[in-house]
Amino acid sequence: MNVVLSMTNYKRNFLLRVLIIVILFVPFFYTSSCTTQKYIRSINYNFKKDNSKPDYSKLNYWAAHPFKYDPSDNIPKGIKDKSKDSLADVFFIYPTTYTDKKMPMGWNAGINNKKLNKKTDNSTILYQASVFNKYCRVFAPRYRQANIGAFYTLDTAKGEEAFNTAYEDVKAAFIFYLKNYNNGRPIIIASHSQGTLHAGRLLKEFFEGKPLQKQLVCAYIIGLPVFDNYFSQLKPCSVSTATGCFISWRTFKEGYTPGYVKEETLKADVINPLTWTMDTTKAPVRLNKGAVLKNFKKENAGLVHAQIHKNILWVNKPKFFGSVFLRIKNYHIADYNLFYENIRENVGTRIYSFLERNKRLN
Repeated sequence: MNVVLSMTNYKRNFLLRVLIIVILFVPFFYTSSCTTQKYIRSINYNFKKDNSKPDYSKLNYWAAHPFKYDPSDNIPKGIKDKSKDSLADVFFIYPTTYTDKKMPMGWNAGINNKKLNKKTDNSTILYQASVFNKYCRVFAPRYRQANIGAFYTLDTAKGEEAFNTAYEDVKAAFIFYLKNYNNGRPIIIASHSQGTLHAGRLLKEFFEGKPLQKQLVCAYIIGLPVFDNYFSQLKPCSVSTATGCFISWRTFKEGYTPGYVKEETLKADVINPLTWTMDTTKAPVRLNKGAVLKNFKKENAGLVHAQIHKNILWVNKPKFFGSVFLRIKNYHIADYNLFYENIRENVGTRIYSFLERNKRLN
């Protein structure tokens, strides 16, 4: 399988630690507590399909969809500009939420699993996919995601098979989206972690060198390294207005570079989400327009600065109530949260840039 990154040392080092990160970091940035229950009252989780494959003609098989109310429709109360438009579509591929090491559903999550679908919606769909809702219709398919163990198993054949099963669903959902919803509209591909693994394949299969590339506003493929030899035509976005390109970063506490990153022999393309450039100068906290924490009630401006350091993004330890207990240095789960308003604003900037360029060309 041709993937976004080399899966040798990365699998066994980075993703083995994700289980620890999920346990320690989730209480600060994600939550499935009662604070988010009000957002999902209209969602039906009691559905089942005999062959266990998703049916994307049914809204139940979409974690986010513009034809239903779901957590991606929400925004923090503190955001002043609550206006929404649908200038483009975002196809969002969520990260791994099937993190049970015992793998009760096997290598891939069951598409009808009520508990896991709720967990997904209350975390990544609310806290990540919602960042796009000001300017986009949000499409996020449920898919038979690979268990987190697929990233670091010694049984590589089983791991590859699990990822292929997951991608099979993502691809089927995207094809259904194209045939039934797109109608020539501008597209943003967005993802995080495992989602980025699948997004990379999707971009190569459907966009690079294909007519659809003309509809690509950009790709926010976050949380895994995108090495500079992966794409043949798509380039990293070098300025905030660039289109037809991709954006990627991995967030760590400044001064910390994990061993597996030090062992990477290829250059990863990293964009600073406070400047939207590849400049390695530190971007100050005043450029951070708002991070979102677990209560989803407000944005916290100036929470972190950001600086590109070789293959990763360094930020200061975020300061908020309870952050004294934050000991980890890998901020993977907060890749979107820490830059919520900056991403939200940049989505509009790139869409308007895309539409203006197309207008001039036509």
